[in-house]
Amino acid sequence: MASTYLSKSHKFIIHNLKSKNYLMFGFINLSSSVTNSLFSPHLVLRTISPNLSNSSRINPSITFSGGFASVSGGRRFHNATSFSKDVDQLSNEVPSQQELNFPGGKVKFTRKRIFTSGSNDERTQCYRVLSENGQLIGGSDSLEISKELAIKMYKEMVTLQVMDIIFYEAQRQGRISFYLTTNGEEAINIASAAALNNNDFVFPQYREPGVLLWRGFTLQEFANQLFGNKYDYGKGRQMPIHYGSKKHNYITVSSTVATQIPHAVGAAYSMKMEKQDSCTITYFGDGGTSTGDFHAGLNFSAVMEVPVIFFCRNNGWAISTPINDQFRSDGIVVRGKAYGIPSIRVDGNDALAIYSAVYEARKMAIEKQTPILIEALTYRAGHHSTSDDSTKYRPIDEIEWWRDDQNPVKRFKTWVMNKGWWSDEAELEHRSSIRKQLSQAIQAAERVEKPPVTDMFNDVYDVPTKNLNEQEVFLRKTIKKYAQEYPSNVVV
Repeated sequence: MASTYLSKSHKFIIHNLKSKNYLMFGFINLSSSVTNSLFSPHLVLRTISPNLSNSSRINPSITFSGGFASVSGGRRFHNATSFSKDVDQLSNEVPSQQELNFPGGKVKFTRKRIFTSGSNDERTQCYRVLSENGQLIGGSDSLEISKELAIKMYKEMVTLQVMDIIFYEAQRQGRISFYLTTNGEEAINIASAAALNNNDFVFPQYREPGVLLWRGFTLQEFANQLFGNKYDYGKGRQMPIHYGSKKHNYITVSSTVATQIPHAVGAAYSMKMEKQDSCTITYFGDGGTSTGDFHAGLNFSAVMEVPVIFFCRNNGWAISTPINDQFRSDGIVVRGKAYGIPSIRVDGNDALAIYSAVYEARKMAIEKQTPILIEALTYRAGHHSTSDDSTKYRPIDEIEWWRDDQNPVKRFKTWVMNKGWWSDEAELEHRSSIRKQLSQAIQAAERVEKPPVTDMFNDVYDVPTKNLNEQEVFLRKTIKKYAQEYPSNVVV
């Protein structure tokens, strides 16, 4: 009788092994043999079908005891070894599952033990429209821009270039305390700004004054901020070049690296909830991608599907730290894929490529409600700031090569002149006009008095605290006592 049950159980297991619904809990190696009953509680194998209504009950037909010890009276001698061979043979016949339906999508299985490569041998391609000599590359996937737009873009690039020269010299003369330029990154500033709408919010780093210039911020307004006079919208509280404009949706620059990234993501999330036809854009350098804010911002934006453009100006240097000392990845663009964000690498010295990339990125961000990552390969052709001497850590010939052969202003000028839209006479006239306007703006900004001392203590608390009032009184006394150490136009 025992052999009869064994034979039936064996057939049942074979059936279950071939079934898609079979589940094996495993073997329990027990040395005891069948004594009083074949259905001893010392179980060695149990196969369970998910369709069983009561899993707590033991089905006699699928229980075995004693490690398949010999059973008297049976026609066939069964033991653990022979049964294991049967199972192995059957398991080879059962097709393995090809993919796993895991949260986030199906994952295919492979029998190969393969690690993803950490090599950058095959680097991500860089989108380009204009060659180094300003010639349109045949078959380029780019947008057509009008004569009026092209001329405005070029004139603003020249304005930005001249503005940097004049204000940099003003700092060297001791007229302002600090300055940094956008040398080599003029195309990034102007072309990206041209592709945006004025209702898009800008969260800059500190090397994007061209975006503000494009939106209508005047040279006088730039000068007022640099000199920190009473017409400065920041009331003289910020150091120079930390511009901001509520009118132009340009959030005030913060010196702290990459803090603007999560701010841009949060604002974009707000736009999504309010169903606005706009997006945010945040600019940062390659050094900013080494911060936690960068990774947190990208991940949040991808998960919440918000319309934000991450624009990385990969200019090769985070002050004096080269990119090789920052990361081993293929630049920044590959990080977008890791977070599930559509990404593109673009020639940062090609105005047409930048314009096309940002224009399409904005369209995708709003229509598809998705973040976009743009990595612009460029070079900081000037010093990091007036507090830096980059020749101490970069070869001069390297700087000169980028400044001349890869100059974005010169490249775009060649293209607009070849189109017959610009001339040397127009160039001379425009540069002369901008220099004159800047000279007048600087002189006017210098004559304007500084913000009143009171502005140092307001706009934080509705009612100033006791300690702030005490500090204000102390400062006024100090200014009066050491008047020669303070500007004469400080309103006490």
